[in-house]
Amino acid sequence: MLPIRKIKTRITDLFGIKFPIVQGGMIWTSGWKLAVAVSKAGGLGLIGAGSMTPELLQEHIRKAKRVWDGPLGVNIPLMRGDVEELIRVTIETGIKTVFSSAGNPGKYTELLHENGIIVTHVVPSLKLGLKAEARGVDAIVGEGTEAGGHNGFEEIPTFPLIQRLADHIKIPIIAAGGIRDGRGLAASIALGADGAQVGTRFACSVESSTSEEYKKAIVNSTEPATSLVLRRLVPTRILNGAVASELKKIEAAGVEVAELDKARGVGRARKGLFLGDFEEGYMEAGEIAGDIASILSADEIVQDIVTGYCKTIGSFPLPLE
Repeated sequence: MLPIRKIKTRITDLFGIKFPIVQGGMIWTSGWKLAVAVSKAGGLGLIGAGSMTPELLQEHIRKAKRVWDGPLGVNIPLMRGDVEELIRVTIETGIKTVFSSAGNPGKYTELLHENGIIVTHVVPSLKLGLKAEARGVDAIVGEGTEAGGHNGFEEIPTFPLIQRLADHIKIPIIAAGGIRDGRGLAASIALGADGAQVGTRFACSVESSTSEEYKKAIVNSTEPATSLVLRRLVPTRILNGAVASELKKIEAAGVEVAELDKARGVGRARKGLFLGDFEEGYMEAGEIAGDIASILSADEIVQDIVTGYCKTIGSFPLPLE
């Protein structure tokens, strides 16, 4: 039994959800089952279009809508060559929330707004946050370098990033990177955010599309669990292992960017995340991977975050008179 029925912030009002918890729209991870499970639990679930064809995205949205008619979103990386098709599918299937990343949100925000869609853009810095706000997005995700997967070249940690955004940004802010429980949600709100986006914790859930090998690798990982690699190409945080060691060695040799791109290879994220190949593929994961000890359902994770949040804020010392 949850200790409260709702945590009210600008984010819960914007998305029509009970708790200011957003599940990251991760590649090879965030299918319809995970997104629906998180939304049913009171958060906002996102279907990750970054590893889907337009046809597959359409299938995932339709399957989600057969079992759930509440809040639901799609994450779309704007750098995709078929981004316009992904947006078309999203509009035609009636999705009303889009999280965009890796590109200029101004190019599609007006079109999405015309179709009644709330637009949230992921940013790694204040500079890009101000640009996104100026281009009319409804909210931003401030993602620190602790986050799994692709990171910003700025490598700004979550704590200073969220405080900086809160000082200058007027639209709602969602904190991301290094958040796994109620303490992280409480810290995010204390820093000025309106909620938190959780990635790796949900990537290790029962409903996640990732392989069992990936989930077990997360549970068995220890500090330090991850490394930030490909820093001159596209900074990417992955689990430590054979591929991380290989890429760090190549980077340390000072090779050209073209050589880094060749070393990154093709389809290695799919091999690691979806197929569980820890030798040839890499497993994207956040800094908190080494602290996850079990594979829980999405509902249990949301309940744990909410319960932990209430416990955390209840333990804050009262101000001195």
